[in-house]
Amino acid sequence: MNRIVFKKRLSEAGIWEMAFEAPHIVREHKAGQFLVLRADSENGERIPLTIADSDERAGTVSVVFQTVGVTSMKLAALKVGDCIPDVLGPLGRPSEIDKFGKVVLCGGGIGIAPIHPIAQAMRAAGNHVISILAARNKDLIIFEDRMRKASDEVIICTDDGSAGRKGLVTEPLKELCSSAEPPDRVIAIGPAIMMKFCSEATRPFGIPTFVSLNTIMIDGTGMCGGCRVSVGGKMQFVCVDGPDFDGHAVDWDNMMQRARSFRAFESSARDHYCRVMAEADAAAAASGTASRA
Repeated sequence: MNRIVFKKRLSEAGIWEMAFEAPHIVREHKAGQFLVLRADSENGERIPLTIADSDERAGTVSVVFQTVGVTSMKLAALKVGDCIPDVLGPLGRPSEIDKFGKVVLCGGGIGIAPIHPIAQAMRAAGNHVISILAARNKDLIIFEDRMRKASDEVIICTDDGSAGRKGLVTEPLKELCSSAEPPDRVIAIGPAIMMKFCSEATRPFGIPTFVSLNTIMIDGTGMCGGCRVSVGGKMQFVCVDGPDFDGHAVDWDNMMQRARSFRAFESSARDHYCRVMAEADAAAAASGTASRA
């Protein structure tokens, strides 16, 4: 089960795409839903990853992740042919797909990947889809070809101007909102600070704006409460009430503060893992055996 059939490094910044067999998820999932997986079965950490693509004929789903923590590093170390021990999904409520008119999708960094199935679904529903792909530099712009196929128009912007126009995602977004034909709906996925400012950019125009939240999550079924977030003054669970929420109603400051709760522990765990793997590589090199991939 969950055999890896494809693996590709999308960026030197440690961004990977991985496809694995999960026919039960392929049959049931809809745009905007996510899954929870473990890279190893022995006391492995559970991490949520949004489904970025799927192949119904092959029965595979694709996820995109960046190696920033121990679990993502373990996941990146797996090879084609290996199996992911545990995969749970599809989870969360699907994104609302309907014929709204003009839809603007804002993807920031690896947030571009989960925007992809939403773009496909929105265009299939008859919307005019404009996708804004944004990142710090061109190395972090991913899925460009796929997003061009799924969109009527693509705008690329980078902080340093190395790809597309120089500037932040909010700049073209504000231009579209203040145009003669403003968007009927905006969806933003990316870093929390990016989603917050996209929501603030659309607020003066009264344009419905939805964001996909990626909070601390453990079980993904609403039991642990770790993913709770305040939306419109009401406590919500991202895993079962989301991940999509009204961006104008999210308590962003509280959510970002909670996201920093385990930062010191995560940093310590990452350093320990890197040290252990470096020692293992050194021992393998000294003995003449093959090192890890």
